[in-house]
Amino acid sequence: MPEGPELHLASLFVNRMCEGLVFTGAVEKSEVNKNTEVPFCCDAYCIKAQSRGKEVKLTLTPIKNEGDSKRKADKQSKQPMDVVFRFGMSGFFRFTSVDELPKHAHLRFYTNEAPRRVLSFEDTRRFGSWHPNGTWQKDRGPCVMFEYESFRENVLSKLSDKAFDKPICEALLNQKYFNGIGNYLRAEILFRLQIPPFVKARMVLEGIELKDEDKNKIKRETTVLETTDRAGNKGVKVENPDLLSLCHAVPLEVVKLGENGYKPAKGEYSVLQAWMQCYSVDGMSSLSDHNGRTIWFKGDPGPMVPKGAKSRKMKWKIQKDHDYTDSKKAKKTNTDSTAIEKPAKKKDNIKVKKESATFKAQRQKKDTKRVSTKPADENNKSNKQGKRSSKVPPRTETNKIKGQQLEEVIKTKRNTVTCRKNATKAKPQRRSSDKGKGRSRR
Repeated sequence: MPEGPELHLASLFVNRMCEGLVFTGAVEKSEVNKNTEVPFCCDAYCIKAQSRGKEVKLTLTPIKNEGDSKRKADKQSKQPMDVVFRFGMSGFFRFTSVDELPKHAHLRFYTNEAPRRVLSFEDTRRFGSWHPNGTWQKDRGPCVMFEYESFRENVLSKLSDKAFDKPICEALLNQKYFNGIGNYLRAEILFRLQIPPFVKARMVLEGIELKDEDKNKIKRETTVLETTDRAGNKGVKVENPDLLSLCHAVPLEVVKLGENGYKPAKGEYSVLQAWMQCYSVDGMSSLSDHNGRTIWFKGDPGPMVPKGAKSRKMKWKIQKDHDYTDSKKAKKTNTDSTAIEKPAKKKDNIKVKKESATFKAQRQKKDTKRVSTKPADENNKSNKQGKRSSKVPPRTETNKIKGQQLEEVIKTKRNTVTCRKNATKAKPQRRSSDKGKGRSRR
């Protein structure tokens, strides 16, 4: 997410690109974006940018011409307009030709030249916003970089606020007091002072006092830092820095990296990553705070760690090469061994498929044998029986007759047995009938 230094670098980029250029026409908004239209249209105007914390303000100033007094009925913008931008997660400014207009350019300012060029606000994730006729947000405090004195007074005079009951890592993200500090800056500041991230913010800030001598020292530091920043020289080093002085000095270090530290259009952050000592660095620990934001640190996290907080892996990968054609070639050369192994696996699969196919064919043959006609089965059975019982003599007519006689004898024996059983069951019934008759006679 762009933080205070990145937004200040964006304002410097706009001023450098738009210096001496004349813009014309209406400000164009993309159809996809849900932000409001910018009601500004002028034949000739210039653009200047200014940053404050996590906000950038573009001032559109009409350029007066001789024919302006005659065109009273025209719908031209005669008054300057301030458009305040908040970058969200992925916003930045880009200056290209009309043919190279980015896909996610959601607000466009066209130059009055041939061929025409465009200053566009690009935002892939669409979390950024702009506000026509806007002002600096009232809920945001003074800028930590360029309003240092008022920034210190705002924090130290309001330590009784509930915001300072939270851990120091969460209080540093409160833009009401730390306007311009973001996720990676808070990690770098706390790491340099060796302050655990989950310690109460009030305990850390109570030891800092603002005296008259400190105010004069702050004034001298800010004036020197501003002049050295413009000249490109080194700033003033504080011998014993406190938390608030590092909130001022560390962002200015990122600003001094210049464009090399922040190139969102090209996706290059290697210089900024090399500058970092803690954020997303190997060997550092990480936890999610109460708001779900990842804080990087070293050592003990402190007593106010959220329950069930889990460490998170590194997501920010260093991008060294941006020549995608060479990288693809390198990938192919590295994966030669794997490319040889894959067809071997495919062959094994083909063999298995062939074996399963032969097994199915065998089963089909067996099924066809079972479904064959009856006379063929009888012939097969006789042949098989002949082979199995080679010692038994073949059947003749005499053998058939003997077999029939035996079956008749067995049937007769069964009939005699059944008759005997019936007779035994019937005897008790006869006795009971005889007794009944004798009693009746008496």
